[in-house]
Amino acid sequence: MFVWFSDSVEKYASEIEGTGLRAVRPIAVGDLLIVKGGHVFNRERRDDLAKTLGPAEIQIDDHLFIGPDRPEDRDSGMMYLNHSCDPNVGMVGQIAFHAMRDIAAGEELAFDYATGDDDDWKMECRCGAENCRRTVTGRDWRMPELQARYAGWFSAYLQRKIAALQGA
Repeated sequence: MFVWFSDSVEKYASEIEGTGLRAVRPIAVGDLLIVKGGHVFNRERRDDLAKTLGPAEIQIDDHLFIGPDRPEDRDSGMMYLNHSCDPNVGMVGQIAFHAMRDIAAGEELAFDYATGDDDDWKMECRCGAENCRRTVTGRDWRMPELQARYAGWFSAYLQRKIAALQGA
């Protein structure tokens, strides 16, 4: 298994899209919910894997990713965290996902994809949040309002990029 899940979460048929995760009991702010694992590979390998696996990885540096690297490992390498423009899960470090606020039992877990990677992609958002951006891109992390809103909840990789942009 390439992903560790807290016993406070379960997979289910998501209201956002496909398979998602929901809380099976109340979760407190800061609780560790998921740890992403897998194989580390470069962008070229990621692009090749995407042809058969689809999006199953997370970015850990400019040209490095972590995730499953064989079709038979895809399910065990998936986090099943959908995107939301009003997330309740954020990243701490590079591969750990924690509750950004208290989460009620039955609530779907989701994170804002803007907090995890810097890549050239775009998707139509169907999260349904009041503050939905409608279109989400792999460059949304550059938006000053998201940098302020998610301060402390970006991947370590993006935190370094944000600090460099801000001259810190």
